[in-house]
Amino acid sequence: MERFLGFTHNHCFVMLFFVSLSPLGFAQYEHWPYLPGYPEPPPQVYQPPQRPANIPKIQLRLAGQKRKHNEGRVEVFYSGEWGTVCDDDFSIHAAHVVCRELGYVEAVSWLPSSKYGKGEGKIWMDNVHCNGKETTLAACTSNGWGVTDCKHTEDVGVVCSEKRIPGFKFDNSLLNQIENMNIQVEDIRIRAILATYRKRVPVTEGYVEVKDEGTWKQICDKHWTMKNSRVVCGMFGFPSERKYNTNVYKMFASRRKQHYWAYSMDCSGNEAHISSCKLGNHLNVNAEKNMTCENGMPAVVSCVPGRAFAPSSHSGFRKAFRQEQPLVRLKGGANTGEGRVEVLKNGEWGTVCDDNWNLVSASVVCRELGFGSAKEAITGARLGQGMGPIHLNEIDCTGFEKSVTDCKFNMESQGCNHEEDAAVRCNVPAMGFQNQLRLSGGRNPYEGRVEVLAERNGTLKWGTVCSENWSTVEAMVVCRQLGLGFASHAFQETWYWHGDISADNVVMSGVKCSGTEMSLAHCRHDGADVSCPRGGGRFGAGVSCSETAPDLVLNAELVEQTAYLEDRPMFMLQCALEENCLASSAVNTSITSGYRRLLRFSSQIHNNGQSDFRPKNGRHAWVWHDCHRHYHSMEVFTHYDLLNLNGTKVAEGHKASFCLEDTECEADVQKQYECANFGEQGITVGCWDVYRHDIDCQWIDITDVPPGDYLFQVVINPNYEVAESDYSNNVMKCRSRYDGQRIWMYNCHIGGSFSEETEQKFEHFSGLTNNKVSTR
Repeated sequence: MERFLGFTHNHCFVMLFFVSLSPLGFAQYEHWPYLPGYPEPPPQVYQPPQRPANIPKIQLRLAGQKRKHNEGRVEVFYSGEWGTVCDDDFSIHAAHVVCRELGYVEAVSWLPSSKYGKGEGKIWMDNVHCNGKETTLAACTSNGWGVTDCKHTEDVGVVCSEKRIPGFKFDNSLLNQIENMNIQVEDIRIRAILATYRKRVPVTEGYVEVKDEGTWKQICDKHWTMKNSRVVCGMFGFPSERKYNTNVYKMFASRRKQHYWAYSMDCSGNEAHISSCKLGNHLNVNAEKNMTCENGMPAVVSCVPGRAFAPSSHSGFRKAFRQEQPLVRLKGGANTGEGRVEVLKNGEWGTVCDDNWNLVSASVVCRELGFGSAKEAITGARLGQGMGPIHLNEIDCTGFEKSVTDCKFNMESQGCNHEEDAAVRCNVPAMGFQNQLRLSGGRNPYEGRVEVLAERNGTLKWGTVCSENWSTVEAMVVCRQLGLGFASHAFQETWYWHGDISADNVVMSGVKCSGTEMSLAHCRHDGADVSCPRGGGRFGAGVSCSETAPDLVLNAELVEQTAYLEDRPMFMLQCALEENCLASSAVNTSITSGYRRLLRFSSQIHNNGQSDFRPKNGRHAWVWHDCHRHYHSMEVFTHYDLLNLNGTKVAEGHKASFCLEDTECEADVQKQYECANFGEQGITVGCWDVYRHDIDCQWIDITDVPPGDYLFQVVINPNYEVAESDYSNNVMKCRSRYDGQRIWMYNCHIGGSFSEETEQKFEHFSGLTNNKVSTR
């Protein structure tokens, strides 16, 4: 199969903007910064809305099977009992009213048909009509209280924005009538009190404070429990809580006047967020209208960080600790603490079906991996599709399990496919890494010259990073550190971006990352002895980031099924020789009578990621190959290697991408890329590209290889030229046995699909003990 391509003059630059949200629940959201020279609007001052006198007082809450804390089934407290709202005639305007009444800035969307589960009791409102400006849902028109023809299968739900209304005041007028009232505050924080914790990053111990009516207030510890501490620690990225020295805090509290919140908290301990906890007892009010905490003091939490976030003073212990093979991992996520959930069963990694996937179960995964509670339980393979088996379905956790494998679940996954792979976004500690780095001079916040904050002669100065050997792997770390997703490109020249002139000096050089680091400072680099012959300025390292990335995976089964040997005459291989597709000894092979022995196979390369795979270079930089009469969009797209059992390469091949196109797609996906008629090149999400076994260079030349047992390996995108969400699955390995005339391929599998133990057995297995083919 030969493919052709050409030029078009369509260049499209897509700029992706999204607000990078803090990992602390709703704890630290900031508005989008205004460009220099534009006046910023004055800060919002919360004015409690005036309720018309004839409108009854109600209270709202979000209930049901949540996947984020700021969403759920709308429930209304009216006439002494909780009830639901029917979805008939409900609109985004009504959703805005609900969210604002609960203290959120606005609604994002609403969902009909009991998407958060069926409620109980009365259906209080039906055919609700709001204009969006009402101060309470009770002010919207409806059929009348309790007048409905709906069933609970029509209960409506809403998704609110994560941002809270500044200065929000909780309406406590119905407090005495309602049991199980949910907590509604503007914000929450852990404030370090003792000097040792004030200097530490992350902050793991201090007063729990809530922001109420625009003021930070302490919580009286009289009704405080370790269950409350567990929820607060989880929100701030910590898997568990611990006891602390109460005497020190008593002494500290006795010296200062406290400003207490009017209520206590009542959490059961498995909540992912305090907004799911119940409001506890009301405090006494003294003569000066201040809340008092008789014989008590401010509540304190002390949290245990995960191993990756432990304060540096403990680093000696961390280095000595050898982690066991985990049972759970996250794959395909851009930022720390997010990804598709994969579990290890019988030595093989598999995914989790998203049926009944919720915040409680997702939080068990997060805590197991050393993060806090879950910020979001993600469904519908939104962080990419996995490969291999679907191990778990309909997971039902209590929230206190040590591992998600301890939860109840259904082993059967009929009806599930990889389009339903569950994922999670966890709360992670605020490490402050994003403050040590910035992008400067770009057209948008997602691109620019990389500038780092480094100490020079006792002062902190911004400077550039040497671009020598700067690659996509280093750029990935920068984008992750800034919370901007994946890297889409790494730049070794940035003269077109005018960064800060005062930051032109190179302060970091020799940077080499593995790709998993949380900060560029964690990568190998030259330290204070900076060496950069080209200098900074126009040659400073640069990046562009993107929320999404492709993920290429080879179909291992097809390689196993299509592999065969061909003895091909040398006169038919002149183009292949020109393109370096043959072993070096081929130059000495007679053109008229010689032949080469080729191991041929088909490659079917799937894009399982979240965005299309496109060649690194635009068509202006593609290279024309006259012999085959086509352009190469990527000079090295795949490596093919034959290794002996100690890992030494005995034969190799490579494939240029002379055409990347959508050969086939999943049923609901439209083909976009086609090489014919000079079309654009790429692989769409949900599509695959097939390089058939009968095209040039789709082989390894094994003419000089003796019979024996070997490892066959294919590596896609081997030089990391194009950014992907997961490079570990770009490798495919097979066991192979060659008897001099025939070849067998077996145990073909994708890298990372088995446990480390199983993989090691595969690597060091020396073949069958009997019937071994002797080497020549």
